[in-house]
Amino acid sequence: MNTNEEISLSRLQQIVDDWITGIGHGYFSPLTNMAVLAEETGEVARQMSRLYGDQTFKAGETPDLADELADVIWVVAAIANQTGVDLTEAMRRNLVKKTTRDLHRHEHRKTTSGTTDNCDQN
Repeated sequence: MNTNEEISLSRLQQIVDDWITGIGHGYFSPLTNMAVLAEETGEVARQMSRLYGDQTFKAGETPDLADELADVIWVVAAIANQTGVDLTEAMRRNLVKKTTRDLHRHEHRKTTSGTTDNCDQN
């Protein structure tokens, strides 16, 4: 893999599969990967609470939100691989669902900066 290449979701799934079945010597069970996803999500929450909330990092800790988010994406790709989910197609369907369901849902919502934001969320 060229570390500078732009990675699509389908390419990401292939890279994760190649790594897990090669260097990683195989997938954890789907239930174990779900637990790993919960753990990685907690690590994102820890970073967010320290970067944007009221908590602070311990002496010597280095913030690395990007790495924690990448860990979450990695585990999601692994779970998708082992359960037969095509993330590209799933995201397409999800965007259609959100756009249809939430087209006008957030028109009057204020962003944290105080301006009106018409973006769909979740």
